Amino acid sequence: MEKIRLRACALIIKDDAILLIEYKNDNGDGVHYNLPAGGVEPGETFVEAVRREAKEEACVDVEVGPVAFVYEYQPIKSNYIYGDTHSVGITFKCELNSGSYPKLPQKPDPNQTDVKWIPISELHRIQLYPEINQDIVDYYSGNTYRNYVEEQEIQQKLLR
Repeated sequence: MEKIRLRACALIIKDDAILLIEYKNDNGDGVHYNLPAGGVEPGETFVEAVRREAKEEACVDVEVGPVAFVYEYQPIKSNYIYGDTHSVGITFKCELNSGSYPKLPQKPDPNQTDVKWIPISELHRIQLYPEINQDIVDYYSGNTYRNYVEEQEIQQKLLR
């Protein structure tokens, strides 16, 4: 039976910018970004996981709002581009609690290099994993957006 990894993600937008976690690439040539996110632990709800991940990765306390969108990665349908674990990420719209300011944690993940506000208008210039840059822009702008994104659709668009 296939295991599925459940991920909880925080979509934090303020003053036309999105809060992202910066990581150095595994091969050392540059950086990529992720939403504050991570796996849901046993006994933990998605909302609890979003709060924990935002605190661990960006040192912020957040108010967790509604689901913005769902992202699914199924390895076999995406040529195993991100490994062999089927995962589903639930991304929640979040607001920073009063007095909460993002910063790099004292003991970050070994590959984490920064916590940054990236202007929404600049999202197309950065490497975001998963590659949901346009989905975030569409969500933010209020345009019709996909509330369910499959990695295989992203890869098919990139090949065109």
